[in-house]
Parts: sequence; structure tokens; C-alpha cells
Amino acid sequence: MSITPMKFDIAGALAACSPEQLNKMANAGAAVVENQRLLDKATANVVGQCLANQGTFFEMDHYPSGDVYDDETHAQYYYHSHRPEGGEHGHFHTFLRAQGMPKGVKTIDYKGDEEVPTGNDALAHLVAIGMSQPGQPISLFTVNRWVTGETFYPADDTIAMLDYFKMDHTFPCLATNQWITAFLMLFRPQIEALLIERDRVIKNWGALHIGVDVYEDRELEVTGFLNINIADQIRAIENAVAASNEQIPQSA
Repeated sequence: MSITPMKFDIAGALAACSPEQLNKMANAGAAVVENQRLLDKATANVVGQCLANQGTFFEMDHYPSGDVYDDETHAQYYYHSHRPEGGEHGHFHTFLRAQGMPKGVKTIDYKGDEEVPTGNDALAHLVAIGMSQPGQPISLFTVNRWVTGETFYPADDTIAMLDYFKMDHTFPCLATNQWITAFLMLFRPQIEALLIERDRVIKNWGALHIGVDVYEDRELEVTGFLNINIADQIRAIENAVAASNEQIPQSA
């Protein structure tokens, strides 16, 4: 990636989480590790499962073909590649479509000329997950509207959608779908921070480029970026859970 990683205090973010939130993240970490274990036993990984039986791999194409979509939860994702920088092989883009969104969410007040998806076709991009050549997650990032052709919702509404992302079927692989579902919970604090940063960056960009449709400006692509590590994240959550338990008064 050509963008400087944003600053993020994981310890501080976890300290602000409730015990319930910490337990959800801890359980998600266990699910991520377990599904990776299952894939490892078959000498497989989440990326390889998306590319399997898809023919020649072409940059920019979506994998698997037609994307992965759950017609009950309306969660969606795909994998593709076009960023050789920073050791990235490719990345997942994750979405939620209109029928799966919580009630009350509203789109931004877009005044540009570009046609955006509406009604039941409306969709929100949640976060992208950068993957290494060996098929391991190495980064999280958010993007401008034009990158994924999404409808675009404010950060607070997009954050509210994260609880609704769930892939609950076997295509292209149950372990991969369970992994990506749990992954978004495991890294929930970082994803929330990236979405807030996305809106801040876009607002500031617009203020500096008067008269330009900021959501369609090809000069603004990645709006926020963080390096990540699963083991480090799980360890930080374990420490936060332990600290939270120490603060609970013991009954006499």
C-alpha cells in the first residue's frame, strides 16, 4: 500500500469495550483460528478456496465468479488483486446489501452526477482485508465510493451494519465463510476506527478540492489503512478480558 497506516491504540480501544463486546471478539478469535486450522489440515487457505476451480487468475476479476452472496443475510464479498505493494497478493471486499441492513440507516446526501445503487440494490462497503501471498491477512483498509461502486452510508450507519454481516452457507467453502464472518468481529475496533477515518478524510478532501465530486475523485482511493496480525489481536483481547475480570468485584 502506498498510504501511511493510521495511528490506532488497540489497548485503549479494547479498554473502552464492554465485557460482552470483549467476549464476542474473543469467541470470534477462536473461530478464526479454528477455521484456519481446518483449512491448514487440507493444505488450503481462505484465498485458495476462492480461487479454486476458477480458471486462469486475472487481476481485477472477482473471485469466485459472481461473488459470494448470502440471500438470507444479504452479506456479500469477493476477492481480487491489483495491488502488488506492501507484500499484498490481493484483498477481500466485504459488503452488506439493502435488505440485510438494520432499520433506520440512511445514505449520504450525495449531490454528484454519478448514478449510485438505490432501493434493494443499495449496498454498503464495510471494509477490505489485504492478504499476503501465503493467504494470510495483513491489513485492513477503507476506500472511496467510486472504488467499489457502492451506495455509501455515513460511518455510524455503516458501523451499525457490521453486526449483520454473516456468511452462512458452503460456497465456496464453509470454513472460509465462517472465517470471514468471525474476522469482522475479531477486528471490530479497527474497522470502526477506519470507517470514522474514512468520513473524516473524505470531508477534508472535499474542503480542499472545491467543485470536485469528492466521492468520484480518482485521486482519492484508499481513505484509511492499518497493518494487522491475528495473533497480536487475540493476545490484546485476552489481556483486555483479563483486565476486565480483575475489575469485577468479588462477592464475599
